[in-house]
Amino acid sequence: MLCMPKGLAFKTQADCREPQFHSFIITREDGSRTFGFSLTFFEEVTSKQICSAMQTLYHMHNAEYDILHTPPSNDKESCSSTGDCNGTSVSKLQRFNSYDISRDTLYVSKCICLITPMSFMKACKKVLEQLHQAVTSPQPPPLPLESYIYNILYEVPLPPAGRSLKFSGVYGPIICQRPSTNELPLFDFPVKEVFELLGVENVVQLFTCALLEFQILLYSQHYQRLMTVAETITALMFPFQWQHVYVPILPASLLHFLDAPVPYLMGLHSNGLDDRSKLELPQEANLCFVDVDNHFIELPEDLPQFPNKLEFIQEISEILMAFGIPPEGNLHCSESASKMKSLRACDLVSDKRNGNIAGSPLNSYELLKENETIARLQALVKRTGVSLEKLEVREETSSKKDLKIQCDEEEFKIYQLNIQIREVFANRFTQMFADYEVFVIQPSQDKESWFTNREQMQNFDKASFLSDQPEPYLPFLSRFLETQMFASFIDNKIMCHDEDDKDPVLRVFDSRVDKIRLLNVRTPTLRTSMYQKCTTIDEAEKSIELRLAKIDHTAVHPHLLDMKIGQGKYELGFFPKLQSDVLSTGPASNKWTKRNAPAQWRRKDRQKQHTEHLRLDNDQREKYIQEARNLGSTIRQPKLSNLSPSVIAQTNWKFVEGLLKECRNKTKRMLVEKMGREAVELGHGEVNITGVEENTLIASLCDLLERIWSHGLQVKQGKSALWSHLLHYLENRQRRTTSGSFSTSGILLDSERRKSDTSPAMSPLRISLIQDMRHIQNISEIKTDVGKARAWVRLSMEKKLLSRHLKQLLSDHELTKKLYKRYAFLRCDDEKEQFLYHLLSFNAVDYFCFTNVFTTILIPYHILIVPSKKLGGSMFTANPWICISGELGETGVLQIPRNILEMTFECQNLGKLTTVQIGHDNSGLYAKWLVEYVMVRNEITGHTYKFPCGRWLGKGMDDGSLERILVGELLTSHTEADERQCRTPPLQQSPSMIRRFVTISPNNKPKLNTGQIQEAIGEAVNGIVKHFHKPEKERGSLTLLLCGESGLVSALEQVFQHGFKSPRLFKNVFIWDFLEKAQTYYETLEQSEMVPEENWQTRARNFCRFITAINNTPRNIGKDGKFQMLVCLGARDHLLHHWIALLADCPITAQMYEDMALIKDHTLVNSLIRVLQTLQEFNITLEASLVKGIDI
Repeated sequence: MLCMPKGLAFKTQADCREPQFHSFIITREDGSRTFGFSLTFFEEVTSKQICSAMQTLYHMHNAEYDILHTPPSNDKESCSSTGDCNGTSVSKLQRFNSYDISRDTLYVSKCICLITPMSFMKACKKVLEQLHQAVTSPQPPPLPLESYIYNILYEVPLPPAGRSLKFSGVYGPIICQRPSTNELPLFDFPVKEVFELLGVENVVQLFTCALLEFQILLYSQHYQRLMTVAETITALMFPFQWQHVYVPILPASLLHFLDAPVPYLMGLHSNGLDDRSKLELPQEANLCFVDVDNHFIELPEDLPQFPNKLEFIQEISEILMAFGIPPEGNLHCSESASKMKSLRACDLVSDKRNGNIAGSPLNSYELLKENETIARLQALVKRTGVSLEKLEVREETSSKKDLKIQCDEEEFKIYQLNIQIREVFANRFTQMFADYEVFVIQPSQDKESWFTNREQMQNFDKASFLSDQPEPYLPFLSRFLETQMFASFIDNKIMCHDEDDKDPVLRVFDSRVDKIRLLNVRTPTLRTSMYQKCTTIDEAEKSIELRLAKIDHTAVHPHLLDMKIGQGKYELGFFPKLQSDVLSTGPASNKWTKRNAPAQWRRKDRQKQHTEHLRLDNDQREKYIQEARNLGSTIRQPKLSNLSPSVIAQTNWKFVEGLLKECRNKTKRMLVEKMGREAVELGHGEVNITGVEENTLIASLCDLLERIWSHGLQVKQGKSALWSHLLHYLENRQRRTTSGSFSTSGILLDSERRKSDTSPAMSPLRISLIQDMRHIQNISEIKTDVGKARAWVRLSMEKKLLSRHLKQLLSDHELTKKLYKRYAFLRCDDEKEQFLYHLLSFNAVDYFCFTNVFTTILIPYHILIVPSKKLGGSMFTANPWICISGELGETGVLQIPRNILEMTFECQNLGKLTTVQIGHDNSGLYAKWLVEYVMVRNEITGHTYKFPCGRWLGKGMDDGSLERILVGELLTSHTEADERQCRTPPLQQSPSMIRRFVTISPNNKPKLNTGQIQEAIGEAVNGIVKHFHKPEKERGSLTLLLCGESGLVSALEQVFQHGFKSPRLFKNVFIWDFLEKAQTYYETLEQSEMVPEENWQTRARNFCRFITAINNTPRNIGKDGKFQMLVCLGARDHLLHHWIALLADCPITAQMYEDMALIKDHTLVNSLIRVLQTLQEFNITLEASLVKGIDI
């Protein structure tokens, strides 16, 4: 099945019958690997029966064919010319579309195969080719074939680590060498071929997909190419290892494996006739499709860029050009190859004459990006330049050394290129993770209990690691840290405490990281996005060169075996039937191996692989790795012999269980992260999630949903299975609505209204899955199905409706049956219920994953203004206006038609809402307006904000204000609050009604004592300090902390109201009146020139300048509004503590405050000044709405 994945093939003498070599891999249950190398060739069929049967088949085939296709085009597939030769055009097929015993010779495929524990690809290929040559050459080989095969099986050992070995083939010596334990692991496939086939850009993109564990499907008509690309990509990942399904050559009988809803790396054989569009793939939302033969790659959506991608590509390109490989690759396949070859020689001559040969490498990548033709020329110039430069280097090194390399030049070049490219790739990770050890969380308990609780454990401090990284790396790194390969890498690190115990890959990586640390003295962190080139190439090349120059071991030569007379006969052109009795037992004693039976060889070898490939060295580790991989292992290598429906069903069942487990882990992880952050806002613990990370988690949830929805699909439509299901649902609903059987399309959710509450409220929003789909369809920025599905998931998460919507979608059982096969996840009822239940837990936290991501879309907002009924709001004659601000922008002034208190308008996404400015133009007879509160609702996400006011707007009323700035809070719908008391705490509330009414009737003022006031100041300042200690993307609204319920303004208001004399019963005195008097005092003082000290004078001047500026503002904000503006500006310019000191010493204070007032107590004033000084180190930026009309 793996040696001949397509089964037997027959050909005639007219077909091309070149032997074909390919390798394959067998992955066992425990993850250990064995490599197979196979050479397929054609032998003449000698049996007359088979030949005549073939002729009969042909006559039948052709007769049937003529009936079906009257204009005869061909169908070559029956059995004849199915070779790998691509030259078979249609006409040729028709010409040989018959087989005649008398005229044609029939050939059948045969294959010889070598299985080895390690991948010595070049050596094995030579062994097989020489064996085949022995059969086809006119002279018989010196010894019977059995001698050579016996030699390979029993007398040629594996070379020890760091050594080279020479052994004899049929016609010549064969060399293989193995890296030492402190070099990169063994890898023997030609990297050159991958870059030629795909080009650097594509290889780096494919590499990125593999690192982020997308599903990867390679497609080619050459088995060896599939294997080479797969092995190269996984080898370049060093020190990480691909943890999921790995089947580089997928046998035809296992095609249903493409349905697997898990990450995989598979290779699919194409017959060279069908194009990509004919391929039916179950899921493409996160699939990377690589058409190897046609230099083409299809990437999943929103693939983040690999860090320093341009410089990285530049570095690889320079190496490739030095070896004469153009970075855009694929020259041997493109028509321009021949042109370029002819160009090259004459170009070299003229370039030398004109002095154009590059001394330093050009910046080829920029050009490569721009234009293909320029890119090709550029590649050519650079290639010629650099290869010449390299030639000079070659001469110099060859004069230096008298080392004679034992293998041929071409092979040595392949070794060199391989190691150079691998070193460059490995260097990226050593630079990126140079101080990863600092962030590994070592378990406090013993290993046994650590294994059992493995899934609950956090083993790496992701947030701290990411906060150290350069900004451009974050999109890639935040997703990479979530992968299985990274988790396994860290687990390995935790398990290997001591050096001896250490996994070889980890040991090599750690030693490299240590070197980098020594080189960069700027430890412990070296966070810079500066690109650092690879410096280890020469050293790595040197060790290979030394091994190849001085061969460490030579194996026993093949010799005659003890065979019976007449055995081992040579027959030209036929591979003989080997004598099994001679080959079944090895030599009794052997200086290489103390083993005496192949069974033991295999057993020992298996242990070796454990340590080589899996790095397992004890039962616990084996148990753990088994557990960690149990999802993949069932399908990593299927039992090839048994593919009954029950086995397929069982495999699918494993998928279902795995998907459910993954869903459970994902939801848990997201909740823990989110809850953690909200606990921090309440003052517990440390913050541990960043915006990037939240985004990553939600993106991986979207991936999981796509995988669940594409498991067991009947027919694939579009790239997103989830969106296609939603569209089918929408279509069904519309059909039902038109036929009249369906009445309401959504449920009303009575949101903000309590049963006892009769005050006006907004009409509740409909909960409607279809309405949410329409919102997404109306967003013109989202062009693809996958994008729409993701946006819909984000919107549902933000509205806390994801579980509810999906339940509704799946409640249409007829539709689910029509779209999915019986074994699909969505048709396993218990698992589906559990899955929806896990998603329900997201309702416990507030996400803004839609609002924060789609920042440029238009959103309808609904406004409701609630005036006080008691005090004649209905007689109001002026023209009101409103302006709404959010974290992302503001609306500008919106005129409200008179007597209209509810309206909807559309504007670009404002983000989370922070403030509302409301006012009027003071026209008409009754220009007084008492507003209780304003409500604003985002009509797409349903977020509703309440902005309490409770004060008059009107000249001569209250503090004479015609406009006010209101600070909002996000409301939670009460159905949620009833369901669970412990909900996420709301954002800080805005000033309450009580405080707002204070100055209307000073008698109901809540009297706070000095201790409470000090505490309030401390809380307010503390809130601002915490705000600035959060990562920038995570900070909430600073406006709330300044002007909110327990904000700085309200705390300072309490300070100035404490002990404030209120002179008469009916006249209110405001803090602003006191401040204006103080200003007048300082101004007269300055004129009378009784100036105390310089410093004091500057403070007084500053104070007066701010008061004047605020009084001169064209805005009609009242006295309290002016006080709020002064506090905000003072905080911004770090002047508050100076002003408090100034006012405490002012004679006006003595007149207007009683003796027990806080402002007169020097100890309290000094502590207040100290608290306010802590704000000096922060750069406070004020929202535009707070300081409109002031330019200081």
